[in-house]
Amino acid sequence: MMHSISIAMITDFFHPAVGGVENHIYMLAANLIQRGHKVIVITHSHPPDRVGIRWLLPSLKVYYLPFIPIASSATLPDFLTFLPYFRTIVLREHVHLIHAHASLSALGHEGILHAHLLGIRTVFTDHSLFGFADAASILTNKLMAGSLKNVDAVICVSHTGRENTVLRGELFHESDDVKTMVVRDNVYVIPHALVSVNFQPGPSKPTDIITIVVLSRLAYRKGIDLLVATAPLICDAFPNVRFVVGGDGPKLIDLLQMREKHQLQDRIELLGPVRHEDVRSVLIRGHIFLNTSLTESFGIAILEAACTGLYVVSTRVGGVPEILPADMINFAEPDTNGVFSAIVEAISIVRGGTHDPQRAHERVKQLYNWAEVAKRTEIVYANVMQSPQLELGARIRRTMALGPFAGPIYTIILVVDCLFFLFLEWWLPRENLDFVHRHWDADKFREVSGSVKSFIISSL
Repeated sequence: MMHSISIAMITDFFHPAVGGVENHIYMLAANLIQRGHKVIVITHSHPPDRVGIRWLLPSLKVYYLPFIPIASSATLPDFLTFLPYFRTIVLREHVHLIHAHASLSALGHEGILHAHLLGIRTVFTDHSLFGFADAASILTNKLMAGSLKNVDAVICVSHTGRENTVLRGELFHESDDVKTMVVRDNVYVIPHALVSVNFQPGPSKPTDIITIVVLSRLAYRKGIDLLVATAPLICDAFPNVRFVVGGDGPKLIDLLQMREKHQLQDRIELLGPVRHEDVRSVLIRGHIFLNTSLTESFGIAILEAACTGLYVVSTRVGGVPEILPADMINFAEPDTNGVFSAIVEAISIVRGGTHDPQRAHERVKQLYNWAEVAKRTEIVYANVMQSPQLELGARIRRTMALGPFAGPIYTIILVVDCLFFLFLEWWLPRENLDFVHRHWDADKFREVSGSVKSFIISSL
């Protein structure tokens, strides 16, 4: 185990918002705290009153900065207004390393830009897959490439995600001995995990009526159009099959119209938004979990469904084939015929009794746990802390390599960032800051809470 360090998680996506990235950051932080590190989170505010400093168990300090998200919890990148907050926080908290999350997080990219000014090491985790052709992807990829040119390490959640991130972030360099491009050796793969005790299989269910569960954001990239096209075919071919669909999004209207058109109100149940604490209660109603995503870096919903004992049917896209053993999942091509055939085969497997929910739970429990994720992440941190830092000249040369247009723009931003930092050093001297000398003491908290509990019991 490496010596204790102070870590700042920086992202636009954190609680009280709900999602895979938010849960990943919280669980990773909690397990790093258990391993003896100090961890804080820096994110934006959430109207109306989630602003300032909050504490989350177990001893996780969260800075909610007064930045307003513009869309889907993401803030507008401006590169400079974050620097005064960033400098003050990381100096006060004695931060050694920042860990930015999500390629759409402007705060994360800005944190990587500012960190070198203070000699702080940087790690970035990419949670998603993006394309290369549409305008949004092109702009996002160039923003990420500018940040990752000077990052100390990159973590991806799947090998497919690693390939995607390497191409989008231009994480390669020319080999010295042969004229070929090689991937940088600081790109790692560490998957998601889950708390398996929260996804115990339910009681055994009869298979005379098969229930197919879908839990997803109802959006185009989640393949809801495939679900709209396939569900009526399945209901027509199997009179004893039911669908339970949970989630919200722009494609909800398509599902409602499909159900009305085919008069399947008694066969397809639409739950609307499902809170994370209610996910298991929905999953244990089913026999089969269906994922129709058109792109997926990892797919935490698939992992949760498998842990709850459901047999999984999924489109073969992105990093999904890396998640489960072959006998726990049936893959489909991302078209109507492929999904239909895969569901037919899954129904046969479930009715045949060859899928054991309890055994599936135990296998997922062994394969994925947050303690192992924290341990592997700690190894990345140790490698980063031992690696040499890049000088400003090297950072400028790497930034100029972005291209004849983006290179000079990012270099100007880098230089202006340095000048603004020097101004802040003069305007707000470090010796005038109110440093944090003590952090949350978990042992003391347990001692005090135990004493209070004993006092309450004795008073009854």
